[in-house]
Amino acid sequence: MRVHFIIHDYFEAPGAYEYWARKNKFNVTFTRLYEGDKLPDSVSGIDFLIVMGGPQSPATTTAECSYFDSKKEQAFIANAIAANKAVIGVCLGAQLIGEALGAPYEQSPDKEIGKFTMHITNAGKRSQLFSNFGDSLGVGHWHNDMPGLTENAQIIAFSAGCPRQIVAYSNQVFGFQCHMEFTRDVVEYLILNSEDDLKSASTFRFVDTPSAIRRHSYSEMNEKLIEFLDKLAQGYTVSRSGKTEKTEEKKVHRPMAKTKKRRSIHPVTGL
Repeated sequence: MRVHFIIHDYFEAPGAYEYWARKNKFNVTFTRLYEGDKLPDSVSGIDFLIVMGGPQSPATTTAECSYFDSKKEQAFIANAIAANKAVIGVCLGAQLIGEALGAPYEQSPDKEIGKFTMHITNAGKRSQLFSNFGDSLGVGHWHNDMPGLTENAQIIAFSAGCPRQIVAYSNQVFGFQCHMEFTRDVVEYLILNSEDDLKSASTFRFVDTPSAIRRHSYSEMNEKLIEFLDKLAQGYTVSRSGKTEKTEEKKVHRPMAKTKKRRSIHPVTGL
């Protein structure tokens, strides 16, 4: 299985997503846009495309962020979906999937930062992919916006602050507005690089303080996410008649700080 990550900024690490890929000894590759990497020329060398979050929005222009071309990235995602690849978007990545499918992102009713409960819809409970999620689950959040809905999209999970926490666009294309990949090391990087987001924590009902974010346990949601990914990968492999390969790539995503906030923490395998 060949897993490709699109990383928008050095402090938005793939966390439990990468842990899952490494655990299964899949081939793992990256496009680190913040380092000037270009998107692959085609999707032919990818089985799983995982598009991570970032401080940008789908409306961010190249004038505002020179290394982020929203339209090009949406076209790449659309190509992956058209080629029947498994595609997962996280936060910004989820919004880009919706945009790629013609569903504009929207502002979420509430800003959410920290760890709060999401609830599983009947559609989610009927899906074998989410059968281990139960009725509700505490998950990570760091957002103001949410993905748009296509005509056939199904909402899998919602929270009190956001009605679209997980969206199924097809049986192998999913948008996760929530951050089930968070580990303590991942959130530490976010805290160190998100001072403005956290300054007014007391004025928002779904924004945790930095100390609360650091205290949370993220292991249960990591485990649920990994079970979901295992099921999705199994279904993808079966649909491809076992033609995908399992090989190991040695490169690991290591955030490279560009400010004085650089830390030597490794944000990936903090399970």
